Amino acid sequence: MPPLSYDARKIAALTTNPGCARRAVLDAAGIDKARLAGRLGATPGAFTQSPFALTRGRAFEALVKANGYAELITLLRAELAAPVEEARVADLAAAEGDRASVRTRARATERLLKRVIAEEDSRLILDHPVLTLEIAGQTAYLEPDALSHRIGDRIHVVVIKSFAAIDGQADPRKTAAAAREAAVHVLALRRTLTGLGASADLVADQFLLVCPKDFSNRPYGRLIDLRQQLDAVEHQLRRLARAEDLAGALDADASLDLSVQGDQGPPVVSDDHLARTVESLDYLYEPGCLDFCELSRHCREKALAAGAPARLGGTVGGDLPGLDHIAVALSLAHGQAEPDEHRREVVERLRAAARLRARCLGRGVAS
Repeated sequence: MPPLSYDARKIAALTTNPGCARRAVLDAAGIDKARLAGRLGATPGAFTQSPFALTRGRAFEALVKANGYAELITLLRAELAAPVEEARVADLAAAEGDRASVRTRARATERLLKRVIAEEDSRLILDHPVLTLEIAGQTAYLEPDALSHRIGDRIHVVVIKSFAAIDGQADPRKTAAAAREAAVHVLALRRTLTGLGASADLVADQFLLVCPKDFSNRPYGRLIDLRQQLDAVEHQLRRLARAEDLAGALDADASLDLSVQGDQGPPVVSDDHLARTVESLDYLYEPGCLDFCELSRHCREKALAAGAPARLGGTVGGDLPGLDHIAVALSLAHGQAEPDEHRREVVERLRAAARLRARCLGRGVAS
């Protein structure tokens, strides 16, 4: 099977659990994790938006861009102090016709960015441009909602979302997810501009989030800082090696091939063989994985069976270094076993927490 392509959401998800080698290998190889979960007998996580959410999102974006992009230009003026003169908009989604390939649109985007760099068309807003980013030997084609014209010698990524900002505050989790995706687009734009001979500093490290205001459909905009997200994405992309490099630690007969023989034939690789390959990859499950990884339910079952502390959350796992089983941690906490020298400090903290909890509950505990 051909490897799955990356998009901004998939790349942004790499920053959510950077310690999971299993996901790093599967993503680098472009494995369809939802299909893999099914082959392993697990229910894949559902991470696609509902048809209602997609329809609402498209309708709100159309509203923002209606009447010559009047609402978007108004927000750019309000949030970025853009000059009063009208900006010109290039709709890249329609630049080469509705059936234009992403490669064609990426080339059209580069041509227009060259004009922006040369200040031949600095008032140009790019609608649905296509940017490229090299990920683990693959070329990812990314499509931001829009790129602002040059304002104060900076270009800003624009992200349009249909979740509301109530009294100026949007849902923190949804805003954080939007920021991670925006960071991917900023990084892709910076690398594109660098490839065109321009400075990466031309791209702002803030993005403009546009969403409905309060309980209306009136667009609201807010600038959000991206420096932390940019550092996280860049770190993960440096860590994500090519698939063949990561596969070097696997057994010679390991395989993640999900293809079948012919159109409806039996699988090329058996389910048991797939399971052995997957289990040979170290994983780091935590509850947050359920929000972004299609293989999370499979890993959760394994973590439950193994008693892994990280299944209680990354904070708990980080607080118990060297303790790889919840039963072991409880035994040490209650004085039923003694730690070795390397684990003494963490066990002392664990016992102090157990004494405090017991005191609060009004019962004693071994010291």
